Amino acid sequence: MQYIEVEQKFRLLSPSAELKAQLTALGATPGRPARQVDTYYNAPHRDFLDNDVVSEWLRVRVEDGAGASVNFKRFHPIASPVKTHCDEYESSIGDAEAVRRLLGSLDFAELTVVDKTREEWHVDGIAVAFDSVAGLGDFVEFEFKGDADTVDQATSHLEAFIAALDIKLGDRIHLGYPHMTLGLE
Repeated sequence: MQYIEVEQKFRLLSPSAELKAQLTALGATPGRPARQVDTYYNAPHRDFLDNDVVSEWLRVRVEDGAGASVNFKRFHPIASPVKTHCDEYESSIGDAEAVRRLLGSLDFAELTVVDKTREEWHVDGIAVAFDSVAGLGDFVEFEFKGDADTVDQATSHLEAFIAALDIKLGDRIHLGYPHMTLGLE
């Protein structure tokens, strides 16, 4: 499912050490925590904020030790407040400042900046990201990274994995961090 992202996000209610212990027992491999600074932009030709439900984002990310990337996401179903997946197009870039200036020159407007520390673990075709987001708090995201023929298959695998964990999670969050920083709840 190249270019399709299936993930679920929750506010982390239990200490992260509890979930990390379970992931370790499952044979998960932890990554190093890294700071990610994501700058989100609005397009001059189509206002991403002009709909009742925001379903598109353009982002430039700078990550400690990993360089930079540009990313576009379109969430589906488009008009629904509850999204099941998104089209995701991402590519590494060599010079984030040049891309920011390029976007500014083309009248893309900066909307918000999301500054977070992410620690990502991997197990059984699932990426588990522990995010500490400035001004918002601590979250955990579960993203399907395995092989599936459909979004429904990926979602079922992801939900079974989450259900098998013995961890207290908050309600599922159907918004991205930029939605939250902009108060679009």
